Order: sequence, then C-alpha cells, then structure tokens
Amino acid sequence: MPTLNLNTNIPIDGVIALDILKDMTKALSKIIGKPESYVMVTLNGGVPMIFAGTEDPAAYAEVISIGGLGPDVNGKLSSALADILKTKLFVDPSRFYIKFFDVERSFFGFNGSTF
Repeated sequence: MPTLNLNTNIPIDGVIALDILKDMTKALSKIIGKPESYVMVTLNGGVPMIFAGTEDPAAYAEVISIGGLGPDVNGKLSSALADILKTKLFVDPSRFYIKFFDVERSFFGFNGSTF
C-alpha cells in the first residue's frame, strides 16, 4: 500500500527508469517497514517543471501510506529518495520537494475494495 508518485523534468530512458523504480521500492519498503510486494512506485520523466524560476533538474514526489509515516520515517525517506535522485538523475536535493500522506484504510482502494 505505500505508493510513491515521482515527477521530474529530466527525460528518463527505460534502463535508468527501471533502476530508479527498484531503488525507490526498496527504500520505501525498508524505511516504512512494509513488504516490497505492497509497494507501488510511478516515475514520470520529462515533465514540464520550473523550480525557483529555472528549468534546472528538479523533482516532486508524493508518498501515500496506510500507517508507517511520521516525523522520523518521513525524514529518513526524504533523505533516501533525495540520494537516489542525486545519484541517478543529478537532481540536487535542494531542488526536490516531497509530500507525505498518511491515509486511513477506507481511503485506499485495492482489489475492488478498500483496505
């Protein structure tokens, strides 16, 4: 159920995309403490985006989870995801925003129902 939606203005080829998706899936699973089989990550590259008035590499992400989020976890996730973006896409951590949503079970659908 942890879901990460990531948008960046960097065009991304398939090989790099798969590498990033795997790294982010592992980071979410480990830090939130939920099995990888529950984690979904989407990656949208080449998204028109301006940050601080420039088109320099930038990214925006949203993490949604039923439980598992909080100040300590969010800080660790922010750091881990920023490291992946810096290493794989050369996005400076100061050009990356992330929003966290801890939702109730009834607000997350799966398999034709809610959790």
